[in-house]
Amino acid sequence: MQKPQNLNPIESPSVKALKPTIFWRISENIPASLNWVLMVLSIVIPLCLWWVFALILNSRFLPTPPQVLQAGFKLWEKGYLVEDAIASITRVTIGFFLGALLAIPLGISMGSFASIRALTEPLIGILRYMPAPAFIPLFVLYLGIDEAPKIMLIFIGTLFFNTLMIMDAVKFVPRDLIETSYTLGGNRQQVFTQVIIPAVIPNIIDALRINMAAAWNLVVVAELIAAEVGLGKRIVIAQKFLRTDEIFACLIVLGLIGFAIDLSFRLLLKTTCKWAVD
Repeated sequence: MQKPQNLNPIESPSVKALKPTIFWRISENIPASLNWVLMVLSIVIPLCLWWVFALILNSRFLPTPPQVLQAGFKLWEKGYLVEDAIASITRVTIGFFLGALLAIPLGISMGSFASIRALTEPLIGILRYMPAPAFIPLFVLYLGIDEAPKIMLIFIGTLFFNTLMIMDAVKFVPRDLIETSYTLGGNRQQVFTQVIIPAVIPNIIDALRINMAAAWNLVVVAELIAAEVGLGKRIVIAQKFLRTDEIFACLIVLGLIGFAIDLSFRLLLKTTCKWAVD
């Protein structure tokens, strides 16, 4: 009697019966050439639309891309752009990674141990709904007006979201994997350090990558606290004098820095967790 063949889901008759397509593939990769074309179009199309609307409106409130580029070069030549970018990057880096140093062990512990989760989740659930900017008066009162309140704002604004996302990642570690580890003779410490932690490292990197955007959103608010330099402060100064071209230039720099950080996290994930990358 002939044994039935094991069909790959992609090669099953039901999938083969589907109409061939390149663009509308579900959970499948697309050709590299198409991928690059679409990525370029995602930038070019909005840029062209922006340029067209700016020319039609002919308003100082919506500068054209060349005007924004020129404003950016002027800020660069005066040294403002580099100085502001370094100040903002420093604040975001310190505040975010101080929060991550606390969020990673706390999130792993909450996801692994129901006792720790019961002890901490109600308080974190309450605190995470309090807007971080609402703490600004307290930070100024307790920490003054130097760098500390700016860093603390970013710290508070990202800590709880990182913690809960890491906790959820640990909770979804397959139970079968943990039970198998116990069956093979592992104890709780070994399961925690050699099974759970390695399993959630990709999710931790992803959580940090996603929540880094929140840190960049908060840096503009943070730099309203008597900051002398920073991209957020530069935007406020430009707004006072209706220099919309400088506002757009600073926003684009913020976006480019954030995109570079996002790519860095992706590269970190690809190099350290190859098993978790498609």
